[in-house]
Amino acid sequence: MVIMNMIFWILLILGFSSSLVSSQSSDSCSSSLSVSHLIPFNTSSFNCFSAWSSEGFIMRTAATDTWSFVLSAPDSRTYVSVGFSADGFMVGSSAVAGWVSSSGVGIVRQYYLEGTSSSSCPPGQGTLHLTPNSSLIVLQSSRLYLAFQLTGSAQPQPYLIYAGVGFVLGAAGVLLGFGLGDEGAAGNADTHRGLGVAIFVFGILQVLAFLIRPGKASKVRRYWNWYHHYVGRAAVACAIANVFVGLSLAHESSSWSVFYGIFIGVWAFACVVLEVKLRMSD
Repeated sequence: MVIMNMIFWILLILGFSSSLVSSQSSDSCSSSLSVSHLIPFNTSSFNCFSAWSSEGFIMRTAATDTWSFVLSAPDSRTYVSVGFSADGFMVGSSAVAGWVSSSGVGIVRQYYLEGTSSSSCPPGQGTLHLTPNSSLIVLQSSRLYLAFQLTGSAQPQPYLIYAGVGFVLGAAGVLLGFGLGDEGAAGNADTHRGLGVAIFVFGILQVLAFLIRPGKASKVRRYWNWYHHYVGRAAVACAIANVFVGLSLAHESSSWSVFYGIFIGVWAFACVVLEVKLRMSD
């Protein structure tokens, strides 16, 4: 399972169970989470799937500002764990493990799996960002319920990478435009330069948007969305107009403008179709 929007890691189920115990307990995605009142975060909107059907492992997940997990497994008098790996292999991954001691106390720890032996899996280490006071393990009706939340990521999101590359290219274009302006271009050079500066400013505002982005549960998130969306659309509109101005300024043949206009028309039509499909799916 690939975790998107947050850490883009592959989910591995690492645990042990006994078929004798499994026959004595059951859980399924069609049943409600019986220990939801004991878990310190909201479990009402979880997605559920069978993580290991032959052994009765059930995984429930949800994603908001954090990733929430509840793993249900038969109690085999040992531990259950969930591992997160960048390449799908156990070695080099980080895992959250939980077990119930002989005294009935639940223990949850993070481990970094440097190898396959117990000595190469030091506790309290790993790359996962566990939300404080959200991890616990519960034993009920011969089943273990391991619950925890993850926040943040050590790996950059692709969207942020694209935005950063776009901003750098845009800044380079503005500097190049000022350099060409020194050569004494006539015509609509001021318009072309002004649109370039406006696009650059919009780019700066978009970068700042990531620095001030409120959480999805925040009351001001809707206003941030408006700001982010409309500033981005204004930047795109100015960029389209600036290409036409640049073609005119360079005295290119009309065929270039026609070709670019057709390209923009097809692109705009595709955007409208995708936007309509998105709104209909909501």
